[in-house]
Amino acid sequence: MILNIDKHDFSIIWDGVYYKALSDYPHINDWELKSIIDFVAYEKSHGRETEVVGPDSVLINKIKVALEGGNKYLNVRKPDFISECTSCQHKGCLTDYLCHVATKENAIKIIQCGSLLSARKVRNEPANLLMTEKRNAAKDPIDFFDYIMFSWGNCQAGDRLVMERTLGRMPTENDLSNGFKPGVRFYFKYDQLALHSGCTSDGYHALKIKDEVILEDYVDTIVIPNNYREEFSSIIPAALKDNVFYLNNDCNNIWEWSAKVYECVKKAKI
Repeated sequence: MILNIDKHDFSIIWDGVYYKALSDYPHINDWELKSIIDFVAYEKSHGRETEVVGPDSVLINKIKVALEGGNKYLNVRKPDFISECTSCQHKGCLTDYLCHVATKENAIKIIQCGSLLSARKVRNEPANLLMTEKRNAAKDPIDFFDYIMFSWGNCQAGDRLVMERTLGRMPTENDLSNGFKPGVRFYFKYDQLALHSGCTSDGYHALKIKDEVILEDYVDTIVIPNNYREEFSSIIPAALKDNVFYLNNDCNNIWEWSAKVYECVKKAKI
């Protein structure tokens, strides 16, 4: 894997390269160093070496020094706000909640089985087969299919991925505005999900969990677009009814929707 540190607009892993954004490039803070250390350690645990590259030699050297003395950053606390990516109305990631987004069809299956499952568990197929499918456009490595991925609570990336899977292509600006169709969002409190026995920090995702997350044990809020109410109201188990909120999509685009849903989750807990 190549870790590319440059003035990127956001962080993404694509075709064997982790394009890592920083909040104040070329300066790097302790949380960002910790995430890089976590990434390199995760890759090594799965048999992959990491090459760190970038145009700023001073920065790259600082990262290499941190990697040699990684224990210094083990206890760096998660900040309340992360501004590596500013592609949202909040201009950064709010880190109290984690979110997993699913299509309507997949969300129905999730609620009926009572758990979020990794792709390998859901499909009951070998991960090396899933890895070669067309839908794996980013060419994610084989171990990614053993995990459930989570983004930060106010992030739009999950809904963007749902649109990509629905359309079978990268969504256009129009797809994310006039043509935007939101998925169902499952919200979890970071501090609680981080205690899950299958929790892993790979330095890229906000968090990911191996194999399964039982909803009754961990879910905080489930936000369902109101136009799906009829299809969901009869399948919500009694134990989750207080966790479910139906929300009208009166937004102009994916970014407004992400902000609206996040505020709904926050207000639901007041």
